[in-house]
Amino acid sequence: MEKIIIEGNHPLKGEVSISGAKNSALPILSAALLAETPSRIKNIPCVKDVETMLKIISSLGAKVERKGDMVQINPTTLSNPFASYEFVSTMRASICLLGPLLTKKGRAKISLPGGCAIGPRPIDLHLKGLKKLGAKIEIEKGYIIAYGKLKGDNVDLKGPFGSSVLATANIMMAACLAEGKTTIFHSAQEPEIVDLANFLNKMGGKIKGAGERKIEIKGVKALKGTEYTIIPDRIEAITYAIAAIITKGEIEIKNIIPEHLTFPLKKLKQTGATLHLFPEKTRVGAQERPRPLHLTTAPYPGLPTDIQPMLTALLCLCEGKSVVKEAIYPHRFLYTGELQRMGANIIPRKASIIINGVKQLKGAKLMASDIRAGASLVLAGLSAKGETTISRIYHIDRGYERLTEKLSTLGAKIKREPEKTPPPVSTENSQDLKHYVKAILTRK
Repeated sequence: MEKIIIEGNHPLKGEVSISGAKNSALPILSAALLAETPSRIKNIPCVKDVETMLKIISSLGAKVERKGDMVQINPTTLSNPFASYEFVSTMRASICLLGPLLTKKGRAKISLPGGCAIGPRPIDLHLKGLKKLGAKIEIEKGYIIAYGKLKGDNVDLKGPFGSSVLATANIMMAACLAEGKTTIFHSAQEPEIVDLANFLNKMGGKIKGAGERKIEIKGVKALKGTEYTIIPDRIEAITYAIAAIITKGEIEIKNIIPEHLTFPLKKLKQTGATLHLFPEKTRVGAQERPRPLHLTTAPYPGLPTDIQPMLTALLCLCEGKSVVKEAIYPHRFLYTGELQRMGANIIPRKASIIINGVKQLKGAKLMASDIRAGASLVLAGLSAKGETTISRIYHIDRGYERLTEKLSTLGAKIKREPEKTPPPVSTENSQDLKHYVKAILTRK
């Protein structure tokens, strides 16, 4: 168990290269199981969630080989369509194995997924979509059991908080080997969905409309392995952009696709930040306190919910009042209590917060509750006066490759050290979340 220690108030300067997109890597690695021959996938980030996915895939019988950022998946030995609680409980994205296993093997048994402590994220859209394709589904002793031969149909994935990225990915993968044509309505439009569709099409899939509100898939009899390079991680890119702004520095971000971040970059510019966009790199910085914003999260191409915590950290230092509304995961403000420990003036409301900006945050002892909340605390620590210590950083390691190392190359005074007194247990499920809340309440 480790912790991060930050000596704040040092402007960042230099250049940083963005790793491959975790949220592309996980479904694409799952999709490789659909093929009849091996696939070589490049630009795979070295993060805990990817490591977990590779362990699950290996446990299914497929052969996994990793060299640097390249992963080879050989599905020819796939024999066991059973993903156990041991791995699945720690990562929600493991649910995207359900569609590939079901359509490839005719049956699947997967533990109900875990994930970050940001409130309930039901899997009903996944199950609804697979049932529409003809799957029989049972929930038994914490496991999803699905079986049956899939046939194409019309699938509506409209949910109470918008479209679902993983549900769209799951149905799209399942439909590739289903009999006939499948049309997904209210599909997610995220770049990671387009990336997955491009990979599937390169394997021989027939998918049209990825990135739009309607996707059409014509089932094929078989898919062949291929070589593919996934897109850069847009969430990591915006994290470093905010790091430059919050420290009043200036950095160049390489291996970025600005078109994937049109709305967030527009919002950063509205704070007063300077941005210079080039085809595969962006220069970003700031010299003054940020201007306030009124933000509402929304499905792509709107403001991603995964960026909300990092923007909140930035707006804690704004000159005025900001309002942030969470329209995707209304309970995703647990981390703001940690920012308040640093002197942030945050007023919670139902599914929203009001932020009255302060001139300076102060270092404190903090705990990360999920991947993006952890990143938010790191950003706050970079700007704060004094020393900030962040525990439970395994959350951060789930989604960020070499975060402390990359920040150090930009001039941040940041390091990792062993945790002498291990913090309470994980927040990967509701029971552990109770321990997390208790730890906050009893901590000095």
